[in-house]
Amino acid sequence: MKNKKNYFLTSNKQSIHFTFLKAKSKIGVLFLHGLMSDISGKKVKFIKSLCKKNELNFLAFDFSGHGKSSGIFEKQGIHDWILEAKEITNSKLKNKKIIIIGSSCGGWVGAKLIWKLKNIIGFIGISAAPDFTKYLMWNTFSKKAKQIISSGKIYKLKSDYDSYYPIGKSLIEGGRKNLILHLKKNCNFPLRFFHGLEDSVVPIEYSYKLSKTLYSKNSLILLQEKGGHSLSSSHDLKRIGKELVEIAKAKVS
Repeated sequence: MKNKKNYFLTSNKQSIHFTFLKAKSKIGVLFLHGLMSDISGKKVKFIKSLCKKNELNFLAFDFSGHGKSSGIFEKQGIHDWILEAKEITNSKLKNKKIIIIGSSCGGWVGAKLIWKLKNIIGFIGISAAPDFTKYLMWNTFSKKAKQIISSGKIYKLKSDYDSYYPIGKSLIEGGRKNLILHLKKNCNFPLRFFHGLEDSVVPIEYSYKLSKTLYSKNSLILLQEKGGHSLSSSHDLKRIGKELVEIAKAKVS
């Protein structure tokens, strides 16, 4: 039996599983996971522990269709996850200054929040994948794959993790309505874009592209020499954590 205290009901009628660490700080850290991932991984555990050590509020949740949240993956899309992120953030981190950490797909969702939330003080992208449904999926699909998806059926896209992504119409169409790489957004806060040189899922150029969409005088692209897509090694996490703490401390002082 699930604990209702760990679930949040959104306006799109999804029961969203979350983890929340409350602190006295005026700063809240929001973590957004990647496609077909969830909040049980190394990054969430590391960042939550780091927030506890530095007395920062922390929030992470499973997108609908992921982890312990409700919803069927094949019927969800970026539009759903953006809405969920906005609503749960406004509820749990109300009146807090927010630092967004977005991993892969979560980097796209987090970037969209910059247009929707006014209290953001920092953004950290980890192997960010903005607009991936168009450029890394749809534009590379065969005519047959496109026909399968357009007809409302599920296309099984092979992944690098010995499985596949069940791609449905909702993911592709929701992505089309939320493309950002053609836009420009001035950000008056630090931007950090981490990317592994050995990332075989999302090319490094996507972090560079996102750094041109989101503009700040305090913006860095941080490449991990032996890093893959997940950037979950102890070395990767320590480097990410260092930037997070520095952004938080700069806003406190």
